[in-house]
Amino acid sequence: MRVKITLFFLLILGATYAQETQKDSIQKLDQVLINAQVIFGSKYEAKNRTGSSYYISPNELEKFNYTDINRVLRAVPGVNIYEEDGFGLRPNISLRGTSPERSAKISIMEDGVLIAPAPYSAPAAYYFPSVARMQAVEILKGSSQIQYGPFTTGGAINLVSTKIPNSFNGALKTSFGSFNTMQTHVKIGDSKTNFGYSVEYLNLNSDGFKNLPDGSNTGFDKNDFVAKFRLNSNPDATFNQSVSFKFQYSDEVSNETYLGLTQNDFNNNPFNRYASSQEDKMTNDHIQFMATHKINFSKQFRITSNAYYNGFSRNWYKLNDVVYNGNKVGIASIISNPQDYPNHMNIIDGSTNSDNDALILKTNNRNYIAKGIQTKFDYHWSTANVFNDLEIGVRYHYDEEDRFQLKDGYSILDGEMNLTSNGTPGSDANRISSAKAFAASILYKLTYKNLTLTPGLRYENIVLNRDNYGTSDPNRIGNELSTRENKVDIFIPGIGFNYKINRNTSVYGGVHKGFSPPGNEIGQKAEESINYELGSRFNLQGLRGEAVIFYNDYSNLLGSDLAATGGTGSLDQFNAGEVAVKGIELLLNYDLLQNNIKFSLPITFGYTFTDTEFLNSFGSDDSLWGEVTAGDELPYIAKHQFNTSISLEHNRFELNLNGRLNGAFRTLAGTETITADNGVTSNFIIDFSGKYHFSKNLSVTGNIINLLDKTYAVSRVPAGLRPGHPFGAYAGLEFQF
Repeated sequence: MRVKITLFFLLILGATYAQETQKDSIQKLDQVLINAQVIFGSKYEAKNRTGSSYYISPNELEKFNYTDINRVLRAVPGVNIYEEDGFGLRPNISLRGTSPERSAKISIMEDGVLIAPAPYSAPAAYYFPSVARMQAVEILKGSSQIQYGPFTTGGAINLVSTKIPNSFNGALKTSFGSFNTMQTHVKIGDSKTNFGYSVEYLNLNSDGFKNLPDGSNTGFDKNDFVAKFRLNSNPDATFNQSVSFKFQYSDEVSNETYLGLTQNDFNNNPFNRYASSQEDKMTNDHIQFMATHKINFSKQFRITSNAYYNGFSRNWYKLNDVVYNGNKVGIASIISNPQDYPNHMNIIDGSTNSDNDALILKTNNRNYIAKGIQTKFDYHWSTANVFNDLEIGVRYHYDEEDRFQLKDGYSILDGEMNLTSNGTPGSDANRISSAKAFAASILYKLTYKNLTLTPGLRYENIVLNRDNYGTSDPNRIGNELSTRENKVDIFIPGIGFNYKINRNTSVYGGVHKGFSPPGNEIGQKAEESINYELGSRFNLQGLRGEAVIFYNDYSNLLGSDLAATGGTGSLDQFNAGEVAVKGIELLLNYDLLQNNIKFSLPITFGYTFTDTEFLNSFGSDDSLWGEVTAGDELPYIAKHQFNTSISLEHNRFELNLNGRLNGAFRTLAGTETITADNGVTSNFIIDFSGKYHFSKNLSVTGNIINLLDKTYAVSRVPAGLRPGHPFGAYAGLEFQF
């Protein structure tokens, strides 16, 4: 029996979110060098960017204690998400209308380093860092993001891990609730004159909220360990320097499946799973080594260098095809058209006994490597009324995806699956895709009086390769080896501006080139667009907010053939041509009791309008796209969504309500009215959290997910309808020392 104890260090004491955000006026700040492991590092810096940005602070993360990145990001305008498993294990995130599947079209980083398993050669995010161990989350959109490639169309997300504390601190945090869901988080750290350290452990586990006929567990168990160590020079050294090391390891076992439900079965019981998914399981582990050197030559000049290695291994063993009377059909086709495959459906749901090898399970065994070195030079200087800042970044990066997959055959008898044949390793896929990339960026920031300009230029030189050994060469001798190579060499410019009309109002905007790397198919072109935005930040008598309009003009949108979206899983990209994406983002904050000494009652409201349109026609085998006609809207992008929250805060307690309208979205490209039969309809989900402080060291917490117990669908991919998280209640303790 595992003893689960949690240490949790409250990073900001004695401050509430209302107090923090109330200080956020549009003001002139002292210019400082920003840590290279963060994008902006605070709400103040985020509100003074020349592009649209959002900083989720430690206080905000602690409000609801979410472990699901989908729920964390839903308060951010411009973010589109569709869920898959209800726990956020494999999120599908879109920024400003980028393709959401597996978050493959945005730059995802942890501490300023690309964190997707193979961000250039196979960027689908089958690994995503645990947000429960993060100190902050940064979201950058707009014209000043060219520093953070390779994906520059929608934006970048940087997850900031727990920093080494300035003095000895430790904490423990634990919670338990519905579906035997448990969280355990332990942290401890300290700093001395010349060194510092932190050690952190996180465990998340659950029995899951779905039901298999044999009663098997449908949940997950995930462990995360992080250790940091820093050596630094004396404070009075001529050149202040530090060398820090970070080690991270995580593993996961989740009883997750690609197999969803037909429309009728979802209507009858959305939390059931079919008997033929009882063997489906994802196992993975991730390891990271990172070394960082910082040297401050002066208050104006700093160089920061990172060397990093990320390794990720995964094996998603899952049902792929069903065979009846010699006719093999993929599960996505069967679930979406059950009337055409009644005998196949009977095998899937276990209502009939099958022949041997009627169920084909794929061993999706893949190993990933991502490694590189990056350096950032930051120098600023001032003259009379002008402030100048120059940031130069360079990175050399290598990544690869190694596929070595097979298929096993099963029968199903009286609802139980039985192994009937073993596949040969490499007989389904046996290839290595890789990428070598050199990237450089330069961003110049000029501030004259109330005007800030940030012209910049990014350069990407990428060589993408694939070595395919064929399905009959498990030893990779190379008898049937086929290779292909694609090269990209591109400059990505952008410029942004910010003008402070007064201390409470500013206007910002910009234009930049959007870019997404192509696949390794010879001659395939990259995804490119021209992106525009214009917005304003304001603080009017306590009403703080931001409003922005954007327009992304794609000359060549790329789609990816992912099994996660009902495709073949080849990862080959295809040309979707010209697309227009435009929208509005609005964020408002106000404290209803801003003059009250003892209480605060902050409310927030965020709204996103996203309009998408294909400007040409094409056909694809990927069920996320389908047959496309000019004028169709992109699938899986909601046109309307909003998030609102209200909190009652006191120095001894806090109560928080959060409501999210997830707008309807179509699941195939089209223009017809969205219904429950051809898409995913809108839903409004309310979450609750509360906290009571017995002392400055001990607090009790409570959380309710889906307070009104709303039953709703979240997607129709990978293969069929799947439900959102039902009502769940959780209680816990937080202790710090």
